[in-house]
Amino acid sequence: MAGNEVTQPAEKLVCAAVPDAPNATWTNAWRLGHEVVLSGMTAHPASRIAAEQRAPLGAYEQTMCVLGKLEALVQAAGGHRHNLVKTVVYLTDIADKDAVGRARRDFFGDVFPCSTLVAVSALVFPELRVEIDAWARLDVDLRQARLHPND
Repeated sequence: MAGNEVTQPAEKLVCAAVPDAPNATWTNAWRLGHEVVLSGMTAHPASRIAAEQRAPLGAYEQTMCVLGKLEALVQAAGGHRHNLVKTVVYLTDIADKDAVGRARRDFFGDVFPCSTLVAVSALVFPELRVEIDAWARLDVDLRQARLHPND
């Protein structure tokens, strides 16, 4: 690196609502200046508890739980849900896409981040149906977005 470049230190986000797992080999979230990079979140441990009680969470409920975790992490960085600009959604059953879409509408309202949806064969625990990773920009509020004219 050249001697005149100024760098900001990365900040590991600490969030009581979404604690890093003990002995984890990953970090839930980093703040890099105005950007927040979020690891894939699942509905665990709520999904495990529900499954053990023989009342498994559906894709809608898992998605709402995951989006709540992402929001809590962005809030720990000083932001809010409308700072989320990109998500990647992993589903174990592509038929759950409509339930995930309904949860996204209920969570985000009328303004959505960019998104990718991918079907996968499995997630880390068998009761999990949804995992979402995300990126946020603290200097962007998607509610203030405007259309870019096509010239």
